[in-house]
Amino acid sequence: MAGRGGRGRGPSRDPSADEDEPRPVDPAKEQRKATDICYALLTARARTRVELKDALLRKGISEQTAELVLAKFDRAGLIDDAAFAEVWVRSRHTYQGLGRRALAMELRRKGVADEVAAEAVAAVDDEAEEDRARDLVRKKLRAMANLDDTTKIRRLVAALARKGYVEGLAYRVVREELRRAGEDTSTLDDLTQD
Repeated sequence: MAGRGGRGRGPSRDPSADEDEPRPVDPAKEQRKATDICYALLTARARTRVELKDALLRKGISEQTAELVLAKFDRAGLIDDAAFAEVWVRSRHTYQGLGRRALAMELRRKGVADEVAAEAVAAVDDEAEEDRARDLVRKKLRAMANLDDTTKIRRLVAALARKGYVEGLAYRVVREELRRAGEDTSTLDDLTQD
């Protein structure tokens, strides 16, 4: 017959006993676990050193073991923040239409050093950024036929701002693309004097 709270599973344990005494960790097992986690993450996609470290710490790997394993991955050339940043910028600019400002912020959030991020973002020149902004405006403009001019302008400029395009470029591109589409741009003309 079951005891007072044991439900027949044997003697009840004091739950606070586990909290007082840390479980001994086998360093070799923890290193293998950390290595396996890193391989699994890197198999899915390239990662920054900071992303890998954060993942290891979330999975209960000690800071010391995380640093040890990441140092080995660094030496083996499996972690390369500069290469990651270059690929990230090219992909996110081409497929997501992000401007340089948004790209730099994303890289910063991923733990890429500012100088490495700046070099990667510099690969997107003024012309490429403007061309991508124009593509985005043209695509969105097709779905805005029934909107008034002010609403179109507001939505288009806001869309470019969310993608990380600077204000001056956003207003200029929107004005030029509206003109190209035969729309009235008088609302924007005063804002975007060259």
